[in-house]
Amino acid sequence: MKTIDALILLALATLPAEAQMDHRDPAGMAMPDTNGAQDMTMSGALGPQAMEREASGTSWQPEAAPMHGLHSMRGDSMLMLHGWMDLVYDDQGGPRGDEKWFSPSMLMAMAQTPAGPGTLGGRAMLSLDPAIGKGGYPLLLQTGETADGVTPLVDRQHPHDLFMELAATYSVPVGEGSVFGYAGLPGEPALGPPTFMHRASGEINPEAPLTHHWLDSTHISFGVLTLGATTQRWKADASVFNGREPDENRWNIETRKLDSYSGRVTFNPSAEWSAQLSHGYLASPEALEPDVAVHRTTASIANTMAVAGGHWSSTLAFGLNRESGASHPGVLLESAREAGANTFFGRVDWLRTQHLFESPSPLVGEEFGVGKLSLGAVRKVYETAGLSFSVGGVGSAYALPAALEPAYGKHPLSFMLFLRAAIAG
Repeated sequence: MKTIDALILLALATLPAEAQMDHRDPAGMAMPDTNGAQDMTMSGALGPQAMEREASGTSWQPEAAPMHGLHSMRGDSMLMLHGWMDLVYDDQGGPRGDEKWFSPSMLMAMAQTPAGPGTLGGRAMLSLDPAIGKGGYPLLLQTGETADGVTPLVDRQHPHDLFMELAATYSVPVGEGSVFGYAGLPGEPALGPPTFMHRASGEINPEAPLTHHWLDSTHISFGVLTLGATTQRWKADASVFNGREPDENRWNIETRKLDSYSGRVTFNPSAEWSAQLSHGYLASPEALEPDVAVHRTTASIANTMAVAGGHWSSTLAFGLNRESGASHPGVLLESAREAGANTFFGRVDWLRTQHLFESPSPLVGEEFGVGKLSLGAVRKVYETAGLSFSVGGVGSAYALPAALEPAYGKHPLSFMLFLRAAIAG
């Protein structure tokens, strides 16, 4: 871990003095460079739309969403560095709760340059989450993937892989839009909204949403090919990809056939709004249920508006998983409001799930509707040399049916306290 930290600091030190944070002022307007001679708003890797519109994979977000990080310009070429590392104390209440110290992290480097008639882009995203341990961290009602290849993770959130994204894009302008291609090993297919750690409304919250496996769990897919087209306001993209969730070996790169597909349409009517509708077929996503396929449909709308002290970002999203003849819906509403050095955030999840119990429990396969409310705050306490340091906390309460009270307790409560170091954030 010390080696990775040193590499991060070395990368920061090599950025030139003109590296900037946040391409936009609080009103969302393009900012000039330090000489006032150049518009800092750049076209993105997917087309002539503003770079601020591009989020994880090939997804779009509102252009008004802030882009935190350091960037360097060399003529028409751009390099951007973004990342954070948390130290979290996690206390999940009730009979099935647990506590743990853990340290999630993410480091992302993006580059783009003119190439022939178009733009060539590259993105590398790494995480030290595998050091958390295969069992991840305690998170009541969370399900999905496996810790050891034998038993599923229940009431725990899995760690992310070391390699979260290694991807390249190439786009060619067509009129006021573009056509583009994207390839990743791993990468993120055209399915769902931007993943939670890249949404302006949710990135400050150290908890993964309960609806992660209803909306954006395909953000680490070991094999993705995407083709798409854009206009000024619309984007359509389609993918073939490996539908299997990453296995319990979190340090490696996996290879598997591209057995799944998805398609998505996104509409950005203005700088403040972005909406998407997507559908995908995931062949055998869970290694412990290799014969089960999932049809996933998602819809979401996101808004970012300029407010005194920063931005206010919100996302409303719906996901539907259909598997083995049953349909399981999930809904998410999250919001984050900057107010100077403080950020206040909240999230509501509701879903129906049948994965909370394993044999020999008599509740195996039973479906339950469960909900969660989380509220938290973060305060930036120090900033220097392209790094910021913050302290925060989040508390959660749950809505559970009576049948779950013997397992979870009548009114379980959970909380996390955390410190965050972020690149120019």
